[in-house]
Amino acid sequence: MRPIDEQGYVILAINSATVDYLDCARTLTKTIKRWNPGAKVCLITDAKQSNDPIYDHYRVIDNVDSENPWANDWRVFKNSPFRETIKLEADMLIVSDISHWWTLFRHRDVVVSIGCRNWQDQVSTARNYRQVFDHNNLPDVYNAITYWRLSETAREFFDLVRDIFLNWAQFRTLLKFAPETADTDLVYAMAAEIMGPERVTLPFASYPKIVHMKRHHAGTETEHWGRELVWEYPDWRLRINTVAQWGAFHYRRGWR
Repeated sequence: MRPIDEQGYVILAINSATVDYLDCARTLTKTIKRWNPGAKVCLITDAKQSNDPIYDHYRVIDNVDSENPWANDWRVFKNSPFRETIKLEADMLIVSDISHWWTLFRHRDVVVSIGCRNWQDQVSTARNYRQVFDHNNLPDVYNAITYWRLSETAREFFDLVRDIFLNWAQFRTLLKFAPETADTDLVYAMAAEIMGPERVTLPFASYPKIVHMKRHHAGTETEHWGRELVWEYPDWRLRINTVAQWGAFHYRRGWR
Protein backbone atom coordinates (compact mmCIF):
# COMPACT_ATOMS: atom_id res chain seq x y z
CA MET A 1 0.00 0.00 0.00
CA ARG A 2 1.32 3.43 -0.91
CA PRO A 3 1.68 5.75 2.10
CA ILE A 4 -0.95 8.43 2.55
CA ASP A 5 0.50 9.89 5.78
CA GLU A 6 4.08 10.49 6.86
CA GLN A 7 4.09 8.82 10.27
CA GLY A 8 1.77 7.21 12.75
CA TYR A 9 0.92 4.31 15.02
CA VAL A 10 -0.58 1.00 13.94
CA ILE A 11 -2.55 -1.34 16.20
CA LEU A 12 -3.52 -4.86 15.12
CA ALA A 13 -6.70 -5.99 16.90
CA ILE A 14 -8.20 -9.42 16.29
CA ASN A 15 -10.48 -10.58 19.09
CA SER A 16 -9.82 -13.92 20.75
CA ALA A 17 -12.19 -16.13 22.69
CA THR A 18 -11.09 -14.48 25.94
CA VAL A 19 -9.89 -10.95 25.07
CA ASP A 20 -11.70 -8.05 23.39
CA TYR A 21 -8.68 -6.59 21.60
CA LEU A 22 -10.86 -4.05 19.80
CA ASP A 23 -11.74 -2.54 23.16
CA CYS A 24 -8.08 -2.66 24.18
CA ALA A 25 -7.07 -0.91 20.95
CA ARG A 26 -9.57 1.87 21.52
CA THR A 27 -8.27 2.47 25.03
CA LEU A 28 -4.67 2.46 23.78
CA THR A 29 -5.56 4.99 21.08
CA LYS A 30 -7.08 7.32 23.67
CA THR A 31 -3.82 7.26 25.62
CA ILE A 32 -1.67 7.81 22.53
CA LYS A 33 -3.69 10.88 21.59
CA ARG A 34 -3.79 12.18 25.16
CA TRP A 35 -0.01 12.33 25.37
CA ASN A 36 0.61 13.08 21.67
CA PRO A 37 -2.42 15.08 20.46
CA GLY A 38 -1.29 15.30 16.82
CA ALA A 39 -0.59 11.57 16.50
CA LYS A 40 -2.21 9.56 13.72
CA VAL A 41 -3.45 6.06 14.53
CA CYS A 42 -4.48 3.23 12.20
CA LEU A 43 -6.50 0.24 13.37
CA ILE A 44 -5.97 -3.01 11.47
CA THR A 45 -8.64 -5.59 12.21
CA ASP A 46 -10.86 -8.32 10.81
CA ALA A 47 -13.95 -6.66 12.29
CA LYS A 48 -16.18 -5.34 9.53
CA GLN A 49 -17.69 -2.42 11.37
CA SER A 50 -18.17 1.26 10.72
CA ASN A 51 -15.12 3.42 11.08
CA ASP A 52 -14.66 4.61 14.64
CA PRO A 53 -13.86 8.35 14.52
CA ILE A 54 -11.13 7.93 17.13
CA TYR A 55 -8.97 6.33 14.39
CA ASP A 56 -7.42 8.33 11.58
CA HIS A 57 -7.22 5.25 9.36
CA TYR A 58 -9.04 1.93 9.43
CA ARG A 59 -7.98 -1.22 7.59
CA VAL A 60 -10.03 -4.43 7.41
CA ILE A 61 -8.15 -7.65 6.60
CA ASP A 62 -9.80 -10.80 5.31
CA ASN A 63 -8.93 -14.48 5.57
CA VAL A 64 -7.35 -14.16 9.00
CA ASP A 65 -5.81 -17.11 10.78
CA SER A 66 -8.34 -17.56 13.57
CA GLU A 67 -6.57 -20.59 15.06
CA ASN A 68 -3.45 -18.57 15.75
CA PRO A 69 -4.25 -14.82 15.76
CA TRP A 70 -0.53 -14.04 16.17
CA ALA A 71 0.05 -15.43 12.70
CA ASN A 72 -1.68 -12.40 11.16
CA ASP A 73 0.99 -10.00 12.40
CA TRP A 74 3.02 -9.91 9.16
CA ARG A 75 0.09 -8.18 7.45
CA VAL A 76 0.69 -4.92 9.34
CA PHE A 77 3.50 -3.98 6.94
CA LYS A 78 1.40 -3.90 3.78
CA ASN A 79 -1.62 -2.39 5.53
CA SER A 80 0.08 0.52 7.27
CA PRO A 81 -0.86 3.83 5.62
CA PHE A 82 2.30 5.52 6.94
CA ARG A 83 5.76 6.08 5.52
CA GLU A 84 7.06 5.63 9.06
CA THR A 85 5.19 3.33 11.43
CA ILE A 86 5.33 2.41 15.09
CA LYS A 87 3.34 -0.75 15.78
CA LEU A 88 2.01 -1.14 19.34
CA GLU A 89 0.37 -4.19 20.88
CA ALA A 90 -3.27 -3.56 21.64
CA ASP A 91 -3.28 -4.46 25.36
CA MET A 92 -1.09 -1.57 26.46
CA LEU A 93 -1.42 2.00 27.68
CA ILE A 94 0.80 4.92 26.80
CA VAL A 95 1.46 6.69 30.10
CA SER A 96 3.79 9.52 29.05
CA ASP A 97 4.91 11.46 25.99
CA ILE A 98 6.57 9.12 23.46
CA SER A 99 7.12 11.57 20.59
CA HIS A 100 10.91 11.36 21.12
CA TRP A 101 10.85 7.71 20.01
CA TRP A 102 10.72 8.77 16.38
CA THR A 103 14.13 10.47 16.54
CA LEU A 104 15.73 7.48 18.24
CA PHE A 105 14.26 4.92 15.85
CA ARG A 106 15.53 6.67 12.75
CA HIS A 107 18.96 5.14 13.35
CA ARG A 108 17.54 2.03 11.63
CA ASP A 109 15.02 1.11 8.92
CA VAL A 110 13.52 -1.41 11.35
CA VAL A 111 13.66 -1.40 15.15
CA VAL A 112 12.20 -4.11 17.37
CA SER A 113 12.45 -3.31 21.07
CA ILE A 114 14.81 -5.35 23.23
CA GLY A 115 14.03 -6.51 26.78
CA CYS A 116 11.36 -5.20 29.13
CA ARG A 117 11.06 -3.34 32.41
CA ASN A 118 9.19 -4.08 35.62
CA TRP A 119 6.92 -1.55 37.32
CA GLN A 120 9.89 -0.37 39.43
CA ASP A 121 11.59 0.80 36.21
CA GLN A 122 14.24 -1.89 36.40
CA VAL A 123 15.24 -4.04 33.45
CA SER A 124 13.51 -7.35 34.13
CA THR A 125 15.81 -10.34 34.64
CA ALA A 126 12.95 -12.88 34.73
CA ARG A 127 13.58 -15.58 32.11
CA ASN A 128 10.53 -17.77 32.84
CA TYR A 129 8.91 -16.75 29.56
CA ARG A 130 12.11 -16.76 27.49
CA GLN A 131 13.57 -20.22 27.84
CA VAL A 132 13.28 -21.02 24.13
CA PHE A 133 15.10 -17.73 23.41
CA ASP A 134 17.89 -18.63 25.82
CA HIS A 135 18.23 -22.23 24.62
CA ASN A 136 18.62 -20.99 21.05
CA ASN A 137 20.63 -17.79 21.68
CA LEU A 138 17.95 -15.65 20.06
CA PRO A 139 17.78 -11.87 20.50
CA ASP A 140 15.49 -10.86 23.37
CA VAL A 141 13.02 -8.93 21.22
CA TYR A 142 9.56 -7.71 22.17
CA ASN A 143 7.33 -6.97 19.20
CA ALA A 144 5.04 -4.83 21.39
CA ILE A 145 7.05 -1.82 20.17
CA THR A 146 8.19 -2.15 16.56
CA TYR A 147 9.23 0.65 14.22
CA TRP A 148 9.81 0.61 10.48
CA ARG A 149 10.05 3.01 7.60
CA LEU A 150 9.28 2.00 4.04
CA SER A 151 12.49 0.37 2.83
CA GLU A 152 13.90 -2.83 1.44
CA THR A 153 15.05 -3.74 4.95
CA ALA A 154 11.49 -3.53 6.27
CA ARG A 155 10.16 -5.51 3.32
CA GLU A 156 12.79 -8.19 3.88
CA PHE A 157 12.00 -8.38 7.59
CA PHE A 158 8.23 -8.73 7.20
CA ASP A 159 8.60 -11.18 4.32
CA LEU A 160 10.64 -13.33 6.70
CA VAL A 161 8.03 -12.94 9.44
CA ARG A 162 5.35 -14.07 6.98
CA ASP A 163 7.39 -17.03 5.78
CA ILE A 164 8.15 -18.22 9.32
CA PHE A 165 4.51 -18.02 10.39
CA LEU A 166 3.22 -19.73 7.25
CA ASN A 167 5.86 -22.46 7.37
CA TRP A 168 6.16 -22.93 11.11
CA ALA A 169 6.25 -26.73 10.89
CA GLN A 170 9.54 -26.45 9.00
CA PHE A 171 11.07 -23.51 10.86
CA ARG A 172 10.41 -24.97 14.31
CA THR A 173 12.74 -27.87 13.47
CA LEU A 174 15.60 -25.34 13.59
CA LEU A 175 14.97 -24.69 17.29
CA LYS A 176 15.59 -26.56 20.50
CA PHE A 177 12.41 -26.98 22.58
CA ALA A 178 10.27 -25.21 19.99
CA PRO A 179 6.60 -24.62 20.91
CA GLU A 180 3.83 -26.17 18.83
CA THR A 181 2.40 -22.75 17.99
CA ALA A 182 4.43 -19.77 16.80
CA ASP A 183 4.10 -16.55 18.76
CA THR A 184 5.05 -13.13 17.46
CA ASP A 185 8.03 -12.46 19.73
CA LEU A 186 9.62 -15.78 18.80
CA VAL A 187 9.03 -15.29 15.08
CA TYR A 188 10.43 -11.75 15.24
CA ALA A 189 13.48 -13.10 17.10
CA MET A 190 14.09 -15.72 14.40
CA ALA A 191 13.71 -13.14 11.65
CA ALA A 192 16.10 -10.79 13.48
CA GLU A 193 18.65 -13.58 13.91
CA ILE A 194 18.49 -14.49 10.22
CA MET A 195 18.89 -10.87 9.08
CA GLY A 196 21.37 -9.93 11.80
CA PRO A 197 20.13 -8.38 15.06
CA GLU A 198 22.25 -5.27 14.51
CA ARG A 199 20.11 -4.42 11.46
CA VAL A 200 16.73 -4.51 13.22
CA THR A 201 17.40 -3.61 16.87
CA LEU A 202 19.17 -0.85 18.77
CA PRO A 203 21.50 -2.75 21.11
CA PHE A 204 23.14 0.50 22.25
CA ALA A 205 19.84 2.03 23.43
CA SER A 206 18.47 1.50 26.93
CA TYR A 207 14.92 2.35 25.79
CA PRO A 208 12.19 2.09 24.76
CA LYS A 209 11.22 -0.99 26.73
CA ILE A 210 7.69 -1.90 27.69
CA VAL A 211 6.68 -2.22 31.32
CA HIS A 212 5.56 -5.86 31.44
CA MET A 213 3.05 -6.97 34.06
CA LYS A 214 3.22 -10.74 33.74
CA ARG A 215 3.61 -12.04 37.26
CA HIS A 216 7.28 -13.06 37.09
CA HIS A 217 8.15 -9.57 35.84
CA ALA A 218 5.82 -7.85 38.32
CA GLY A 219 6.85 -10.01 41.26
CA THR A 220 3.27 -10.95 42.15
CA GLU A 221 1.82 -14.26 43.27
CA THR A 222 -0.76 -14.39 40.46
CA GLU A 223 -1.40 -12.79 37.09
CA HIS A 224 -4.00 -10.55 38.73
CA TRP A 225 -1.50 -7.90 39.73
CA GLY A 226 -4.24 -5.32 40.29
CA ARG A 227 -5.33 -7.25 43.37
CA GLU A 228 -1.84 -7.31 44.88
CA LEU A 229 -0.35 -3.93 43.95
CA VAL A 230 -1.77 -0.49 44.68
CA TRP A 231 -2.42 1.38 41.45
CA GLU A 232 -3.58 4.94 40.81
CA TYR A 233 -4.56 6.42 37.45
CA PRO A 234 -5.40 10.10 37.91
CA ASP A 235 -5.35 12.39 34.86
CA TRP A 236 -3.86 9.69 32.57
CA ARG A 237 -0.80 9.32 34.84
CA LEU A 238 -0.27 5.82 36.18
CA ARG A 239 1.39 4.96 39.49
CA ILE A 240 2.03 1.48 40.84
CA ASN A 241 2.81 1.38 44.57
CA THR A 242 3.48 5.14 44.22
CA VAL A 243 6.05 4.58 41.41
CA ALA A 244 5.25 6.70 38.35
CA GLN A 245 5.14 4.71 35.12
CA TRP A 246 6.32 5.99 31.74
CA GLY A 247 6.35 4.90 28.12
CA ALA A 248 4.34 1.81 27.14
CA PHE A 249 2.63 -0.13 29.91
CA HIS A 250 1.69 -3.72 29.01
CA TYR A 251 -1.01 -4.40 31.56
CA ARG A 252 -2.07 -7.88 30.41
CA ARG A 253 -4.86 -9.31 32.55
CA GLY A 254 -5.71 -8.47 36.14
CA TRP A 255 -6.57 -4.83 35.76
CA ARG A 256 -9.02 -3.82 33.00
